[in-house]
Amino acid sequence: MLGLEIYFFAILIFCIVAAAAFEFINGFHDTANAVATVIYTNSLRPYTAVILSGTLNFIGVFVGGIGVAMGIINLLPMEALLDNNLMMSSAVILSILLSAIIWNLGTWYYGIPCSSSHTLIGSILGMGMAYSLYASGNIANVPWDKAGEIGISLLISPLFGFLMAALLMMLIRNLIRSPHLFEQPPANTPPPWWIRTILILTCSGVSFSHGSNDGQKGVGLVMLILISFLPTYYALDSSQSPKELHTTLQNVTVITQHIRPESLGTEEKATWAKAKTHLNELRVIMENSAKNNYTIADDQKIWVRKNISYIYKNLTKLNKSAIGLSEAERKQLGQELKSMEKHIAYAPFFVFLLISISLGLGTMVGWKRIVVTIGEKIGKEHLTYAQGASSELVAASTIGVSTFLALPVSTTHVLSSGIAGSMVANKGLSNLQGGTIKNIAIAWLLTLPVCIFLSFSIFYLLTLFI
Repeated sequence: MLGLEIYFFAILIFCIVAAAAFEFINGFHDTANAVATVIYTNSLRPYTAVILSGTLNFIGVFVGGIGVAMGIINLLPMEALLDNNLMMSSAVILSILLSAIIWNLGTWYYGIPCSSSHTLIGSILGMGMAYSLYASGNIANVPWDKAGEIGISLLISPLFGFLMAALLMMLIRNLIRSPHLFEQPPANTPPPWWIRTILILTCSGVSFSHGSNDGQKGVGLVMLILISFLPTYYALDSSQSPKELHTTLQNVTVITQHIRPESLGTEEKATWAKAKTHLNELRVIMENSAKNNYTIADDQKIWVRKNISYIYKNLTKLNKSAIGLSEAERKQLGQELKSMEKHIAYAPFFVFLLISISLGLGTMVGWKRIVVTIGEKIGKEHLTYAQGASSELVAASTIGVSTFLALPVSTTHVLSSGIAGSMVANKGLSNLQGGTIKNIAIAWLLTLPVCIFLSFSIFYLLTLFI
């Protein structure tokens, strides 16, 4: 089936189901971040809130684009994607999936808000390190530059959420002289209509932005599976024209002829050498495809993807230095590189549908454990209207900007730190519950190393059976 033996086809289906399960768990793990405020301020009934959140998560997956998903795919060493040994591909994918699911379920069971982003990224990095050591004896092939970018994003976002929510809370207090905004909501009594509207809108914003960012991580995960097992079908976007790729490659070649290698620094020379190597490799493949009516041979598609990936990465980096290129040439090169990237930066509709359904359904179950932590255990006081609105407004905007910049970010950490910031703004650091903050901080610090260790270990255990 699809050119796979029945054994590997069964593993493929298992991996796709496991990826959907990861996103399902992500849904009920992170749902509380969006719905806790509307539930604890009596703005919506719990099941109404989770249905609204699930629906907007579903929609957000389709609207979020593909940038974050590509970031997830690019974390995996290209050599792991290119490995023609399907048993090895099975070990690669299963080690990522199993470690991510184990940690997510464990933290959910104990009611600890934990980042699914940290979980998935740690699992990919751990597997990448294990694969690189297994294949070449070193970890140089792990894309540490991309990992560093994502790491900074995951580190800064919760600190940003804490500070911005605290500032917004203080601003609201100084601008709006309405005492009931800062008091515990009356039991079983909905807030005034205008406060309720704001809280529902901010809840909707967090849900939508969560779907647009976290949903892409699931999309990227499924694409890793499909590219590893079925590169003939999914290494390249079949809706894009190989003839256009050939033309784009020619344009890039012409522009880069103006780069003067003698004027480059040591690092830039190495970058240019890598780019030129992959330009030449891709040129050979595309010239052969031109002779066959612009048809790329099945066994060459994964190599086209590899070369496009490295060309885009290295020339984008080199283009920033602008050595030997005019401003117009730099701009044109950037456009041509984006045109080239379209051939690999994609996901089929059924992948978006699978992930959106998994995330949306997951949002509607299993949310109570984390809701209690978010609503009751971060601060010593009951969540107020102003605290709920300020923390969710900051979370929605932070996640939305991160999605626009194609950076994965932790919804859990942004919102929980936002609530902590709003609590501190109200009554100082003494208003936080030390035990809960300690547990969240420990989970924040441990998730990456634990998931790296888990996926690293699972990979080596699987290779023993292979």
